[in-house]
Formats: sequence, structure tokens, C-alpha cells
Amino acid sequence: MYDHILLPTDGSDATDETIEHAATLAETYGATVHVLSVADSRNRFETPSAGIAPDVWEKSERERAENAADAAIDALPDTIATEKLVEEGVPHDVILDYAEDADIDVVVMATHGRTGLDHYLVGSVTERVVRKSAVPVLTVRTSGDE
Repeated sequence: MYDHILLPTDGSDATDETIEHAATLAETYGATVHVLSVADSRNRFETPSAGIAPDVWEKSERERAENAADAAIDALPDTIATEKLVEEGVPHDVILDYAEDADIDVVVMATHGRTGLDHYLVGSVTERVVRKSAVPVLTVRTSGDE
């Protein structure tokens, strides 16, 4: 049923609880978990970070995305096959494109990641993925949700 599971991560605390769900599905079905983190190319123009030089912002976002993907893979049991991907772009677009291109069977993601002003200005990545995904999306309500 599930051979390929997509686990998007932005490095937020919400990912920790989501990893458990992805791991359970992967162990149950012998699936590969594709860990995807996106360096958001829009932020340098759409958030208060606009005061940062674009090359500094891009490097910082790339490092955040790399660290987020590494942390998620490290948190998955060693018995689960994984693939790490770090891409640049608009997060929901990259997630949806990857899900289609890699024949993903299910996307597992937290109901929210970034909060506060970032959430307000950028919008909910999860909401957009749920609305537009051609494959099922398992959303995980985390302890930080109210």
C-alpha cells in the first residue's frame, strides 16, 4: 500500500512527533521515507528578513534546510530506508512536485511548522499541500497545536 512516504520538514519541533507516524508507516509497510526540506526562496522578499543580503539569506536558509533534513533522518530508526532531499523554492510547490515526480504514496506532515509572523505572511504549507495533493496527506496534530 505504501512504498514511498514523503516526510517534509522545516526543522520545527512539530516534525519530531510527525517522524513517529512516518516511522510507524514505514515499518509496517517496509516503505522508504523520503525526507524533504525546502530552503524557502520567497522569504528574503516576503518576511522581515528582507533587511538581510540575499546571498546571506540563501546560505542561512540552505543550512537550516540541511540541518532539518539531517535531524529528521537521524531521528528515524536505522532499519528504515531513507532518502534525503534539500531543495530550494516555494515549500508547498516543491513538496507537491516531488510527491508527483517520485511516485509518493502518502505525505506525512505536521498540521503546522513555523509560527507567528512567518506563518501569517507565508501561510500554512500544510494547508496548501492538503488542498492540492494528488496523494493522501496524513496530517499530525502535535502537542503544540491549540
